[in-house]
Amino acid sequence: MTKSTESLFRARVKSSEGISVSLSVLDGTINTGDSIVFCSSAGVRTIVSLQADNDKILVKLDSAINAHDGEIVAGVADRPEVADQFEAEIAWMSEYDMLPGRQYTLVCAGQVAEATITKLKHRIEEASGKPIAANSISKHQSFIANLSLSQGIAFDTKNSGLKTSQFELEDSHGGTLARGEIRHSLRRASNIHWQALEVDKTARAQIKNQTPKIIWLTGPSASGKSTIANLIEKKLLATGNHTYLLDGDNVRQGINKDLGFTEADRVENIRRISEISKLMLDAGLIVIASFISPFRAERRKARSLFEAGEFVEVHVDASLATCEGRDPKGLYKKARLGSIRNFTGFDSPYELPEKPEIKIETEQVSAEEAATKIVEYLFAAGE
Repeated sequence: MTKSTESLFRARVKSSEGISVSLSVLDGTINTGDSIVFCSSAGVRTIVSLQADNDKILVKLDSAINAHDGEIVAGVADRPEVADQFEAEIAWMSEYDMLPGRQYTLVCAGQVAEATITKLKHRIEEASGKPIAANSISKHQSFIANLSLSQGIAFDTKNSGLKTSQFELEDSHGGTLARGEIRHSLRRASNIHWQALEVDKTARAQIKNQTPKIIWLTGPSASGKSTIANLIEKKLLATGNHTYLLDGDNVRQGINKDLGFTEADRVENIRRISEISKLMLDAGLIVIASFISPFRAERRKARSLFEAGEFVEVHVDASLATCEGRDPKGLYKKARLGSIRNFTGFDSPYELPEKPEIKIETEQVSAEEAATKIVEYLFAAGE
């Protein structure tokens, strides 16, 4: 059924109904009477009969199983590990640099999860194979890194040679960015478990008599974000709402004090803010987040942390000439003189939002009018 009959059995569920399961074989072989494990559910069943057709088999089990399409199946005596964090060796193929903290899509033997490279350990020098310190990775470079996934996957390690040890990283459009092999799971992946709490977001929101939201204002420096954010909070407080305003400059004086303005640091800046916003929303608050947040990938990742309708993206738009004319902090002048680098709009890009809930053109409306429009949107949406 496969090229190698010596490797361990691995298959992927194609379809399942009662005691009948159709499998797509990845590696190895199985026989009638063998016991197999469905890795996502940890359900164990014995094969009563099977019918093989090249790399596909139809098996009848000793009892029904509720298996989902794409689930990995293995021999019960040599089951793969299931984890959501691991160390891997990765070969980068994209024209765009790899940045730790950015979210990618990982595909491993048909399993799909959102993946973040949480730690770039080192680059591997091509000629010598020696480790080289690095902050980012370019095309045709290989590296060792830790990955964190949105959900656990069944996998084997690199030395197994099995398809479940190999993965690809893709962008949001399905383009392949990198290929990698899993070295081992991280210990914290099995040591940390989600603790169920009796008081939840709904209960916290009810006592505040409001619907928690994230109002995410994005736009270039001096576009008017901070002014509008401040007015939004004042209007919401005036109507008895419980809010918190996260401002880009303010958080860089505390929790993000260690970060600069390289692309990698900007990615990490927004990752931390996204997680903080999630905690505040879980506390039942209306969170107003005012950040340049120049990259679509990070805004997309921030949105993915929240349930439908909770994340309200507001594009605060103004032309470069207008922003430079305002320049309340003198940043554009410094950028023109070359005294600051990685400044959005000059030597660092601002990627326009794809589908924001609200667009504010601050050359056309006042900050007061913009804040009113955003608050009215919240109330119309059920706040």
